[in-house]
Amino acid sequence: MKKLLYVFIIASFPGFAQFNDYPRQDEGYISGGLGLNWIDGQPYYRFSFRPEVSLGDFGFGLDLNLDFDSKGKLRTENFNEASDYLSIIRYIRYGLKNDPVFVKIGALDYYTLGHGTIMQHYNNSPTYDARKIGLVADIDFGKFGLESIYGNFAQSGVFGLRGYVRPLQFSSAGDIPIIGNFEIGASYVTDFNKYARVDSGYFDQAGEFKVAKDGGALTVLGIDFGLPLIKSSVTIITLYLDYNKIVNFGSGVATGVKFDFEGLGLLSVSTKLERRFNNGKYLPSYFNSLYEIERFKSNSASKTYNAKSLQLENISENANGFYGDLFIRVLNLFDVYGSYQRLDKNPKSGILNLRTAIEPEDASFVLRAGYDKINIQGEKDLFKLDDRSYLFTEVGYKPAPYLLVSIVYNWTFTPVRDQADNIVGYKPQKRIEPRVSLIFPFTL
Repeated sequence: MKKLLYVFIIASFPGFAQFNDYPRQDEGYISGGLGLNWIDGQPYYRFSFRPEVSLGDFGFGLDLNLDFDSKGKLRTENFNEASDYLSIIRYIRYGLKNDPVFVKIGALDYYTLGHGTIMQHYNNSPTYDARKIGLVADIDFGKFGLESIYGNFAQSGVFGLRGYVRPLQFSSAGDIPIIGNFEIGASYVTDFNKYARVDSGYFDQAGEFKVAKDGGALTVLGIDFGLPLIKSSVTIITLYLDYNKIVNFGSGVATGVKFDFEGLGLLSVSTKLERRFNNGKYLPSYFNSLYEIERFKSNSASKTYNAKSLQLENISENANGFYGDLFIRVLNLFDVYGSYQRLDKNPKSGILNLRTAIEPEDASFVLRAGYDKINIQGEKDLFKLDDRSYLFTEVGYKPAPYLLVSIVYNWTFTPVRDQADNIVGYKPQKRIEPRVSLIFPFTL
């Protein structure tokens, strides 16, 4: 068995996942070293260690980052709760997303359940300073299967389950073209976090937020139907219809078409166009990429608070809209992905996801970038960095085959804690990190 390992000195890889960006089978790398990291304008000396290895269908990755200030003191947010120590395990996995068996423990990056009308691009760790350990388990038995996710082992959080069956596969009708792969699914997604549904609250004399009326867990139920019109080794075209209900709130229907094309490694294309019909008190794809940030926010200084569940009460009837996404891979040289949602009568409903990775194996440059934005109000608001944005960019150049010089810019979040060290919200955080990496490939 051969493995290719890379040792990166004075480097640390970001927490922003890119298109199942794991080492190739029976390959791996070790990254780590010393460097500088500017966090909100303050410099920190960084030590990092991040190995990743793929052995057959198995893979694992570690992610240790230590930031020290000028006095040699470890930055508080690096290790101030039990989950920070567990999050050193970046992931342990078996298989890849869309394989017959895919299991992953660790950071869950951009997970989609079913057609994405309940959970779309969910990220359990959108901040470096409060990373979480979760679980994904997807199994496809052919005639039936399941998808499942649990967002945070350290405390109550998001849990999702979708079971599906291809009923005609249990009889000879399964051999009939088109209708033989007809699929029916049912979903249950809930958030057990104590701030998942805050109906009302107040601030005590010490300025801490207290829940006055707790609505309990927020739960979404769904049923979906999928019909592959064309299914071959090159092209898959699928029609689907989803109905979802947020318990104690509203409901919605989504119908769309998904097109997948795999051109012998030369060109890969995946795209989806969806029309969403939403009744009052309902939001499609409720569990999105920044849900962990949106769930609840409080400000003790202004004595204000906001919960995503409170938005549901203010949504009028017939808030219909469109959703579309597109993924392109050319010659395994670069990947580009984009998605966008807009509701017809809601000017603050835009949701944008962009990701790209341009890093040909023998090229002298590297470009990785990702951008998420929610509650977009217009074109001028599209790329404005604020508390509704998440951005990662890395641009690098190789002056020699064994040397990579790059700069990383990260607009992310840091937790806001109360006096009991409980997270009661998040605020934007800016990180700038120059990197100089030495690369030593070798085989075993």
